[in-house]
Amino acid sequence: MKLNLLDHAKWLPFLVVAMLSTSFLLAQRTISGVITDEQTGEPLIGANVLIPGTSTGTSTGFDGDYTLTLPEGTTEIMVSYTGYASLTIDLSAQPSNVINVTLSSGEILDEVVVIGYGTVKKDDVTGAVQTVSTKDFNKGAINTPQELLNGKVAGVQITQGAAPGDGAAIRIRGGSSLSASNDPLIVIDGLIVDNGGIAGSRNVLNILNPNDIESFTVLKDASATAIYGSRASNGVILITTKKGSLGSTIKVDYSANVSYSTVTDEVDVYSADEYRALINEQFPEGHPSRDLLGDANTNWQDEIYQGAFGQDHNISLSGGIAGVLPYRFSLGYTNRDGVLKTDNFERTTLGLNLSPGFLDNTLQVKASVKAMFTANQFTDGGAIGSAVSFDPTQPVRDAESVFGGYYTWLDGATGNPNSLAQANPLALLELRDNQSNVNRVLANVGIDYRFPFLPSLRANLNVGLDYSNGSGTNDVPTTAAFAFNGITGGGVDNEYEQEKSNELIEFYLNYVEDFGKHNVDIMGGYSWQRFFFDNFARNSDVAGSEQETQIFIDKGELFLASLFGRFNYSYDNRFLATFTLRGDATSRFPSNNRWGVFPSGALAYKVIDNGSGVLNRLKVRVGAGTTGQQDVGSYYQGQPRYTLGQVTASYPIGGEQVTTIRPEAYNEDIKWESTITYNAGVDFGLFNDRLSGSLEVYQRPTFDLLNFVPVPAGTNLSNFLVVNVGDLTNTGVEFSLNTIPIQREDLTWNVGFNVTYNENEIEKLTLSDDPNYIGVQTGGISGAIGNTIQINSVGFPAQSYYVYEQVYDESGVPVEGLYVDRNGDGIVSPDDLYRTENPAPDVFFGFNTSVDWKQWTFSLSGRGNIGNTIYNNVVSAGANVNSLYNSTNFLSNSHRALNQLGFQNPQFLSDHFLEDGSFFRLDFINVAYRLEDLFNTKNRVTISAQVQNPVVFTSYDGLDPEIFGGIDSNLYPRARTYVFGLNVSF
Repeated sequence: MKLNLLDHAKWLPFLVVAMLSTSFLLAQRTISGVITDEQTGEPLIGANVLIPGTSTGTSTGFDGDYTLTLPEGTTEIMVSYTGYASLTIDLSAQPSNVINVTLSSGEILDEVVVIGYGTVKKDDVTGAVQTVSTKDFNKGAINTPQELLNGKVAGVQITQGAAPGDGAAIRIRGGSSLSASNDPLIVIDGLIVDNGGIAGSRNVLNILNPNDIESFTVLKDASATAIYGSRASNGVILITTKKGSLGSTIKVDYSANVSYSTVTDEVDVYSADEYRALINEQFPEGHPSRDLLGDANTNWQDEIYQGAFGQDHNISLSGGIAGVLPYRFSLGYTNRDGVLKTDNFERTTLGLNLSPGFLDNTLQVKASVKAMFTANQFTDGGAIGSAVSFDPTQPVRDAESVFGGYYTWLDGATGNPNSLAQANPLALLELRDNQSNVNRVLANVGIDYRFPFLPSLRANLNVGLDYSNGSGTNDVPTTAAFAFNGITGGGVDNEYEQEKSNELIEFYLNYVEDFGKHNVDIMGGYSWQRFFFDNFARNSDVAGSEQETQIFIDKGELFLASLFGRFNYSYDNRFLATFTLRGDATSRFPSNNRWGVFPSGALAYKVIDNGSGVLNRLKVRVGAGTTGQQDVGSYYQGQPRYTLGQVTASYPIGGEQVTTIRPEAYNEDIKWESTITYNAGVDFGLFNDRLSGSLEVYQRPTFDLLNFVPVPAGTNLSNFLVVNVGDLTNTGVEFSLNTIPIQREDLTWNVGFNVTYNENEIEKLTLSDDPNYIGVQTGGISGAIGNTIQINSVGFPAQSYYVYEQVYDESGVPVEGLYVDRNGDGIVSPDDLYRTENPAPDVFFGFNTSVDWKQWTFSLSGRGNIGNTIYNNVVSAGANVNSLYNSTNFLSNSHRALNQLGFQNPQFLSDHFLEDGSFFRLDFINVAYRLEDLFNTKNRVTISAQVQNPVVFTSYDGLDPEIFGGIDSNLYPRARTYVFGLNVSF
């Protein structure tokens, strides 16, 4: 049979297409497999299988299975899943078309670093960024988040408060401001929180249960922080909380600890017998002081301190629901007593994190709700100073006393309490009922959408709310001598309430693409934030008398608006560049100075990357940028405003008492404070990263300091005003080192160390040069009203001590009232005061080590300061003869330093009371034992025992050398705590 081509020509196009299709199909490859969790072996539902650089891909079904037809030329695929480390598979090494994949959960933070508005591979970081995750946290009876981080990061100094649930002073690379806030910006799961706290709360970070935290990321230099421009001049701390994953069935974790805390030392004052001998020695027979001595033997410090118990319980449930909804729910309860009697902190926390993915995981949602409910019983800190100075020969209680049954110094003429004498220390604690209740909710939703037609482009929307309400009462009965009022009966009946909200809306677009050896990552966005507060307070005596009642009502609103962008570029994954720009506007400043612009840039080069020699990793980095500051006092520093006066400030007008309205001081020229940071760093790894670390050198000049300074009389509505005047520079070096000296199958030893050198100098304090301007005196001390011991002066560190140079006799004893005439004018006057030392350490460091041997873990951690100076106000105010007896007929105890000093009168401004505060504190020693695979399951039980604050090495004569601000004035003592812990996972 002959084929008639003309008859069949109409089929020719279809035959050509069929032949081409067959050829194409022959070049294609279809792969399939199952994706599972590496630890549990369970299938991962909804995991993504994509061809890098394209939108071609698929996702796994309910059994974790997938099938994908690969276009010709496909060389690799990428498998990813929320909460798991992404995995890139080289297809040339996979001859079979069945490719099963296991993903490891919980490792993503080891590979990428959370930064502002995104993440970046750890090896691609160009700025000074450090992450501390769960495995590295401090252990023990941890009640506040900052305790987890203390001593772990170079350049970060944390001075933790001693009371239960207390906050901390956190400084990153030193303080950059004199009058504005020096606190770092805190970002929790993408929500920028208010550092101002809430009335009745001990700590702004108590909203977070430490057991819910996955990691801290500290942004230290401007190339890392400038993306947060407006409030990033003091660094940024990003906190990421734990989340669930789809790859696991329900997982339950329960942890608990019980603790017992004791005071480690007491102020060295005279005992009762020693005090009687001292009075008899210092005052002649017949002196009225001798008649005031009692027969008791009272250690007043023992009376106010106690052994304090604490307990902490936490339970979490995590996993996935219906294959689409990863979740984690947590419930925590903390109850701790303080070592100062009547002090108690109770907290309940709730947390819920949801992180579902939709539309083949191109749409990812992260929803988070955190709630905190705290009940505080505050103690009266004045009891500490009163216990140090109260006469030890007097009894605690007096059955005949009408003032609550407590011994009280009385005025002999009236029989009323002596208002100049110390209050009974125990009465201060037991007759005061100071309580607060604080409720806070932090909620945010992040929506991340990857466009199907352009997978390299993502849109991210983050909406958050931080709402808090704090209320409290402070009640003292009329029987309390320290609140006595002979006219109304006295007592205290105070109440307060504060409501605060912080609303955030942020949106940004992010485009990431590879062009051969070139990679670009471009991000741009907008941020809007509103802060609001509403305050009410009523201070009154118990009778509610008009003359003793004051009512305060205050509201405020602050807006911040921002535009920001970042450009990351890498070439051949070796040369890296980052550029950011942020513009911020604040309603705190007047319209002419409302906007601030904050740029930054950084470059990095991987000299050695994944090398095979002794030095396997070496990266050099340089960066510079500008950040801003506007957090200074009132929301209305730059606007005229009026304040309603108190009832006691009313005036009779037209036969009526009219409450006054007074104008407040303001500065219409106030503007942004700016900090420029220059940073150079080196990251290195040796012996396959068995030894790794980094070295940073930085300089941080701050310009247009927001400073609270005196202004000429009549130029404004106050003698002091916040103005932009002055320059301050911080300069420093940071070094971090981590090593694994031993790594065997059943034995691993880890050691970490970091050290920071930082110095600061004030370079300008006035708008024009004024050689006669001594500076701004600061650092108030107890014992004398209006006395200060520190000063901010040009050419010196902030808060330098401003004192007289003491003269000593031949035996080395200070001569009372005799000081060096430093200017040689023949007299000793305030002109001879000199500036010396400051409370900030020259060097501070942290050290930690852990040994894992089979099922045992031993770990310890410590911190230290070198070169910080402390003013011992306990001795300067309490070690002199004339403070022993007061002419209104009461006695006071003295510090035993009186034996050496022999001062008749206090010499507050003598440099003799400046002491070296260098120390090394061992924070904790911990031993834990793991019971694994109980009953042939994956259950695990860990029991642990720990001592916190076991020892401090220092030459300082006071109780504790770790004092923020450098002035020791009878501070709340840090306790030694013994902890027993239990953790169960199943």
